[in-house]
Amino acid sequence: MRDPNDPGTRDILTGRVLIGYARVSTDAQDLSHQRDMLAAAGCSRIFAEKITGTRRDRPELARMLDHLRAGDVVIVTALDRLARSTRDLLEIAEQLQAKGAGLRSLGEPWADTTTPAGRMVLIVFGGIAEFERSLIVERTRRGREAAKRRGVKFGPPTRLSAAQLEHARELIERDGRSVSDIAALFGVHRATLYRALARAA
Repeated sequence: MRDPNDPGTRDILTGRVLIGYARVSTDAQDLSHQRDMLAAAGCSRIFAEKITGTRRDRPELARMLDHLRAGDVVIVTALDRLARSTRDLLEIAEQLQAKGAGLRSLGEPWADTTTPAGRMVLIVFGGIAEFERSLIVERTRRGREAAKRRGVKFGPPTRLSAAQLEHARELIERDGRSVSDIAALFGVHRATLYRALARAA
C-alpha cells in the first residue's frame, strides 16, 4: 500500500503520478531495457516480473493494481507487456478506470486513456471484441447443430456396455457390493457408473 504522505513523482504536464509496469516471459530475458524506458518516461515506481503473459496470476500486476490511486497513470513500454489479448487488455483497462487511473503505452501512442481520443479507441476495441465473441458463439452453435444432423453425439462417451451395466446392477443389488468397488472393477470413476446406472434405469 502506498504511503498517503508520499505522493510520488508527478508528471510535469499533467500532475499525475506515473507508475510503470514491465514484464518479460522467461527468466533468461532481461528487464533492464523496459525499466530504463519507464524511468525515462518519469515513472516514480516500477513493478516488474518475469512471468509468461498467459498466466492469470501475475503477482506484480496484482500488486500494482492494489497500489494505484485515483489520478495515477500506468505506463507500459508496449501493450503486450500488460495484456495477453484484446479481451484481457479491456478487462485491465476497466479495473484501472474503476480506480480512477489511466493507461498509457510508450509503443502505441494512441493507447492513452488520459485523453479523449485514447478512451474512444478502447471503446471501439471493446465493441470489436464483443463482436468477435458473438461470432465465435454463433459459429460454435451452427457447428454443433450441423454435427447433430450428421448423427454426432455430444457429451461424455458411454464407457459401459448394456451387459456391463446389468452385471454392475446385479453386483449391487444381489451381492451388496459398493459402487466404488464395482467402478474399480470396470475401470471407471464411480461418478461415471452412477450416471450410467441412472440413464439405464
